[in-house]
Amino acid sequence: MRRKPRFGSLIIACALACGSLAAAEDAQKQKLDRQYQSAVADYDAGRYREAVIKLEQLLPFAPKSYEIHELLGMLYASTSRDDKAIEHLKAAVQLNPDSGEARTNLGASLLHSGKAALAGEQFRKALTLEPNSYDVNHNLGEFYIRLGKVADGQPFLARAQQVKPDAYDNGYDLAMADFVLGKLEDARQVVQTLITHKDAGELHNLLGQIDEKDGQYLPAANEYEAAAHLDPSEGNLFDWGSEMLLHRTYEPAISIFKRGAELYPKSPRIQIGLGLALYSRGKYDDAVKALIAAADLDPSDARCYLFLSKAYNSSPLQADEVIQRFRRYAEMQPTNALAQYYYAISMWKGKRAGDAGLELGAVESLLLKAIALDDSLAEAHVQLGNLYADQHKYEQSISHYARALNLNPNLADAHYRLATDFVHVGKKDSAQAEFAVYQKLRADHLAEVDKERAEVQQFVSAAKVPDLAKP
Repeated sequence: MRRKPRFGSLIIACALACGSLAAAEDAQKQKLDRQYQSAVADYDAGRYREAVIKLEQLLPFAPKSYEIHELLGMLYASTSRDDKAIEHLKAAVQLNPDSGEARTNLGASLLHSGKAALAGEQFRKALTLEPNSYDVNHNLGEFYIRLGKVADGQPFLARAQQVKPDAYDNGYDLAMADFVLGKLEDARQVVQTLITHKDAGELHNLLGQIDEKDGQYLPAANEYEAAAHLDPSEGNLFDWGSEMLLHRTYEPAISIFKRGAELYPKSPRIQIGLGLALYSRGKYDDAVKALIAAADLDPSDARCYLFLSKAYNSSPLQADEVIQRFRRYAEMQPTNALAQYYYAISMWKGKRAGDAGLELGAVESLLLKAIALDDSLAEAHVQLGNLYADQHKYEQSISHYARALNLNPNLADAHYRLATDFVHVGKKDSAQAEFAVYQKLRADHLAEVDKERAEVQQFVSAAKVPDLAKP
């Protein structure tokens, strides 16, 4: 199903006079009138080029015709010739300054051409002329939304909806505005009213967003499911699968994302969602495969590599494939500290069982590069500490563990490794203190679970594209 236009797509009203241009007694005037009517018919049929030719031929005979200038402006606007559209729509306004419709159409063209201040002036003048007009209120509401002033636009959308309670596009936009402004019950009522007129997938999806924001997770899941059944779009399937994932119903999430991957095999976020669901369910090998597929679809997506590194840590069987992706990412992002870090860790883990000694220098260089790019990357300090500790270079490892814990005191493993190193260098008191901190942190092991949950939530939130952000 083709999506309806969202905020930023303005209604351009057209109620052109179909009467005679002048008294139809003279034969020439009758001919001109027929040519005008023919142009109107061409416009209605979408034959814009033919309509323009006829009207441009007609204009010298009626240079002060409001109807001709208005229709020419509409035609040029329909073909994105903004300068010509504005020229004729301005003429129409000058000829008929009390027409709210003329000012609305001029405002729409001005806005489309990037002249927001002038557009707003025309929309506000149209409102004073026709305060109860649906088109005027709708367009003024859309104008403010385009400027990011949702609170200013919402009252005009609400007024337009009062005039036309069954207006689908305005109603959807009003519900989105209410949702963004936190008016959840108002948004819910608007959507539920629209559903009685048109049972559309996007309405159920929006209702799911409203319910979720309102803390009603089961109704939200039901609405996302209804949306996906009515319209199995990539977005609806992603939202439904994400809802299952966020609330840890992993098997349904896997099934939904698999269906999404079948229908939309080139969707990176569907593949990442599938990888996350598989990883959360403990199916690490399959998770790695899905995340590798996501990395190939969008090699620049940093979120993919975060989760690939986690899945790979539990499933090193596909080492060569994973290392290849991290190498590509590091080469694409030479100044990205995390990219260098991921590549180092993937290579180190993949080679530990084999010729690790041949790779340690490269691993060390990559970790040092990551730290040089971003010294606040605690994980890189921990891993560099591990590398030095494995080589019995305890003074160096202690230094990096200390730096990591200075950045993040809640790294349980860093406390443990630091304690072990203190034992090796004979600092027993310091070792006992670090072991004590480690035991306390391990007792509160849910912190790591909460961190992973927050990472999943962040991915889902970022991967959902709000309608208000769409052009």
